[in-house]
Amino acid sequence: MESALPFAYYDRLPASRKRIYDRSDAIVELPLPPGADLAPVIAAIAAGLEADRETAVQRACQQLIDDLTMRFCVPSLRVKVYATRPSGDWGELHGMYLPEDSGKRAVVEVWMRTAQKQKVVAPRTFLRTVLHELCHHLDYELYKLPETFHTEGFYKRESHLLLQLAGPPPAKKGQEAGAASPVRTSTGTRGAKAHSSS
Repeated sequence: MESALPFAYYDRLPASRKRIYDRSDAIVELPLPPGADLAPVIAAIAAGLEADRETAVQRACQQLIDDLTMRFCVPSLRVKVYATRPSGDWGELHGMYLPEDSGKRAVVEVWMRTAQKQKVVAPRTFLRTVLHELCHHLDYELYKLPETFHTEGFYKRESHLLLQLAGPPPAKKGQEAGAASPVRTSTGTRGAKAHSSS
């Protein structure tokens, strides 16, 4: 099968960064190490969203991330859940990853409500955002990449992890079950303040 072409910005990268990109792009699966059943934690996230309770969602997300970082044998993360997504002419910010800095552990920030309609985000979409930010952390801590890129491989790892935790999504008309919609995101380097998904 023919491999996908790299994203457009690849051509503008210097050779050293292309090598990092290529390493990331080549990793297309993220097998979940064995552990306790996480279905109750996933259900607790969904229930917290349905009840519109930030504290409950944050507590369940922290439990999920604690379990996953322990399984992958990487440093822990702090999860912060906020109400409404920040927005601007660039769109809406779904989540943000702030790498470890001066001994302070890395942080994942996510938002529960859409900016324009103030609607609570669908549980699967919210979970994907949490896992997206975790995947940035794993790029640094598990794969030891000096930079985390939004490569095709990155999105495949994110989707693979989501599938293992939440199963395939309900099939939409004209779309096979399990097919993921494209996600528009921005990226940066470890020295940057944050990695965000929008």
